[in-house]
Amino acid sequence: MPISIDKVPTGLLSLVKTAAVSLDKNGLTGQRAAVHLVLDRSGSMRTYYRDGTMQHLAEQALALSANLDDDGIVPVIFFDTDAYPPVELNLANYTGRINELHEAHGHMGTTNYAAAMDEVLTHHLDSGASHPAFVIFQTDGSPDSRRAAEQTLCKASKLPLFWMFIGFGDDEFRFLRKLDELAVPKKRLVDNAHFFPAGSDPRTLTDRELYDALMVEFPNWLAAARSAGVLH
Repeated sequence: MPISIDKVPTGLLSLVKTAAVSLDKNGLTGQRAAVHLVLDRSGSMRTYYRDGTMQHLAEQALALSANLDDDGIVPVIFFDTDAYPPVELNLANYTGRINELHEAHGHMGTTNYAAAMDEVLTHHLDSGASHPAFVIFQTDGSPDSRRAAEQTLCKASKLPLFWMFIGFGDDEFRFLRKLDELAVPKKRLVDNAHFFPAGSDPRTLTDRELYDALMVEFPNWLAAARSAGVLH
């Protein structure tokens, strides 16, 4: 069961309802999934934290989770040169939380996708979750090690995890486009990822546009994962 609407804070009501419309449009009403959020805090991301863009993405993720999960909690993993252990974002404590958590990590580093992805895998496996996970993975550039990131994504294709990569900024994101198109079954068991470029100012996207973009390939992955025995 999703979160009861009367338990949703007033500040998230519109987002929760907008997410529900996108889910319904894609035949996903009633679908269960844990939502994870992975946030880039490499040096070039500083402006997006300062202007509230990252906080808004976190609120969008939390509202999506309120439709897909029953606990109102989104594990958030920050990464730069390394990845940091997941922290919880929840309906009772989300206002201004992203900058607070980000600033607690101090110096901003480089862009280690693989470390962040490994942190997601560990958290998912340790949780013992019986439902799939929808991982929103935000970044503004290419990773430190393309090889490690690709290998981790391919390894993860055997697990019930769908990776939704979102690009902020003007980068061409050639590597993320490559991940989106990795061969099946030569490279990975199923197509477990999608990429969406949100542009240099993601705040110009409406919430509906963002949710519609998130859901483009999720239904196809659910079907493929069930067919391959990844998802029961």
